[in-house]
Amino acid sequence: MSFRATVVTLYPEMFPGALGLSLAGRGLEAGAWSLETVQIRDFATDRHRTVDDTPAGGGAGMVLRPDILASAIDHAAPEGDTRPRLLMSPRGKPLTQARVRELSAGPGAVIVCGRFEGVDQRVIDTRGLEEVSIGDYILSGGEPAALVLLDAVVRLLPGVMGNDASADEESFENGLLEHPHFTRPQMFEGLSIPEVLTSGNHGKVAQWRREQALRLTEARRPDLLAAEHGKKDGADR
Repeated sequence: MSFRATVVTLYPEMFPGALGLSLAGRGLEAGAWSLETVQIRDFATDRHRTVDDTPAGGGAGMVLRPDILASAIDHAAPEGDTRPRLLMSPRGKPLTQARVRELSAGPGAVIVCGRFEGVDQRVIDTRGLEEVSIGDYILSGGEPAALVLLDAVVRLLPGVMGNDASADEESFENGLLEHPHFTRPQMFEGLSIPEVLTSGNHGKVAQWRREQALRLTEARRPDLLAAEHGKKDGADR
């Protein structure tokens, strides 16, 4: 069974967007995954199709109403649907490659895209929404974040990348950032390809790539190394 994505959104026209192109687009055409959207506004109950209201306790902005959003989610994921329900939110847990792999191994996902100031907490609680963040910054809505999440997941589905081994040494797969890459020409603006990469010695190439990955990770993302050391320390106890 292919990976099935359902996006609950006020802007269904934003999908598939970039997901209709390149690897994800070819996978979509080939049936490796499917995508459907649910328009939240279709579940509004007044003639103006209102989906938001002022925040309880006062304050700026508007909040998505729980009754309307809950109806949209229930339509997207009726009883018996075991797919995880994700809410794209800046206060969610950071999306990691490990979580992406978990999702890619599952049946799909229902992805809720918030707008305005946020989503009524009661619908988060009653519908079991898992809040997911793609970074420490604010977007105008959850749709761009949903596109990012789906792109990360879809490329790992069987057959989408063509060569599934392509992902094995990518950043975050082994707790490190990826090593530098080089290709022809041998000389570019006075800079040459590192000699070890043209030596034909696969052992030395692997060692060089590992050393470069460690160096980059230590310089740019020392938190990844700290996390990896923490895992090892816990396993040794």
